[in-house]
Amino acid sequence: MKKFKALPNGGKLILFLLLVVISLTPVVIVDAGERGVLMQFGKVQPRVLDEGIHFIIPIVNTVQKLSVRVQKQESSAEASSKDLQDVFTDVALNWHIIPEEANAIYQQIGNENLVIEKLINPAVEEVLKAVMAQYTAEEIITKRGEVKAGVDDSLTTRLASYHIGVDDISLVHVHFSKRFSDAVEAKQIAEQDAKRAGFITLKTLQQAEAQVNLARGEAEADRVLRENLTPELLQRQAIEKWDGKLPLIVENSTKLLDLSKFVKPN
Repeated sequence: MKKFKALPNGGKLILFLLLVVISLTPVVIVDAGERGVLMQFGKVQPRVLDEGIHFIIPIVNTVQKLSVRVQKQESSAEASSKDLQDVFTDVALNWHIIPEEANAIYQQIGNENLVIEKLINPAVEEVLKAVMAQYTAEEIITKRGEVKAGVDDSLTTRLASYHIGVDDISLVHVHFSKRFSDAVEAKQIAEQDAKRAGFITLKTLQQAEAQVNLARGEAEADRVLRENLTPELLQRQAIEKWDGKLPLIVENSTKLLDLSKFVKPN
């Protein structure tokens, strides 16, 4: 206090003004995951404020904070396939503001809500319409990975020009009109019935072929048997099968009945 009183009047005035300026100078704190857009009398400045404490000139400067964290936006869009089928798609988009371009996007679009409303949702809808129109409804189902890649590439390119980075996009649910779904189901049922009928036909043909082969085998066996059936063979078979009860014929001497007379070849 004594030192302050010892100062000349001019020094006291300068010190007082300095304290006033310091007390009136606002401090801006930019939190983690944010960037500060510095404005001078409402005009966006080239400098982007990083995380931390920043001193600005009151009245002259203002700061708008924007989140540069990854954000998720879910939306639904309707499009038409190459074969003019209605395609309804639910999309989940992970995106973020490019940190060093926060001032540009605020100047061109505005805050995060305006970015979603005026940029994200229209871009998703337009890209989906353009990509889905390149595929038939069936291809959208069978080539889902290719369709997703096309949407991802187109949307990344489109949003990059507006200072938005795309982290990931998911086609959560892709469905069609009830009429088309019913037609697909009917087609699947018809294909299953056709496969079942084909299987039955093939099985019947195989069974018929097996019977023909069996008949051919039996006929061949009969032919071989007829060709090799001699009187001597027949007499030997008759003797082997004789049970001893057949009568004996006695002429001048007792001899065995010729059994080959009773055995006829097949």
